[in-house]
Amino acid sequence: MAFRRKANLLLAHKPDIVIIPECEHPDKLKFESGIPEPSDIFWFGSNQNKGLGVFSYSNYKFKLVDSHKPDYRTILPLIVANKKIEFTLFAIWANNPQDRGYQYIGQVWKAINFYADVLKNKKTILAGDFNSNTIRDRKRRAGNHSNVVKFLTKKNIHSTYHSFHKQEQGKERDATLYMYRHKDKPYHIDYCFVSGDMIERLKSVEIGDFDYWTRFSDHVPVMVDFHSHISK
Repeated sequence: MAFRRKANLLLAHKPDIVIIPECEHPDKLKFESGIPEPSDIFWFGSNQNKGLGVFSYSNYKFKLVDSHKPDYRTILPLIVANKKIEFTLFAIWANNPQDRGYQYIGQVWKAINFYADVLKNKKTILAGDFNSNTIRDRKRRAGNHSNVVKFLTKKNIHSTYHSFHKQEQGKERDATLYMYRHKDKPYHIDYCFVSGDMIERLKSVEIGDFDYWTRFSDHVPVMVDFHSHISK
């Protein structure tokens, strides 16, 4: 919430692309004086105060994939490109209260099945708030977290955090959400999955520090850096 007041915190890390769940509409984004304006924005949502925003602070530009299905709110399949590089980014905020039984990770499950042909084992990223973890699996439901991970693994798409830090799904050392900003209520529910070619170029995967970031949000950022760009 209120990204206009928090952009400077993330920009200190010099990101190329930022994904912001629970983001206000661009018309409401009146940044403070001296804060660099994004070079491109893509926003989707039905609530002007709380949608999904994707921001470029580089020369990347966004274009929505032609097959976008708005029913899967809010899973945004975007072509991200500059003059040298092009890849597919699925920006994710898994939250659709109207889809009973599939409000959270069920949205991701439906989307990855629908976009199966778009999901490639090269130049693909899925990142954002999945609102899920293996420990929350409903065993009799196909659209649970473990099955999403299995589906993506078969596509040679893997979690950057788990690959880089050699962690097991459901047993993460680091949390990305602290419920009500309480340190004793940690959950790992935010992810960045990438295709095999990009996994090989991982430079770092950092989870934001509790003491610093929970002054501003109950989530902490997941920051992923690569050694080099993927050529077109």
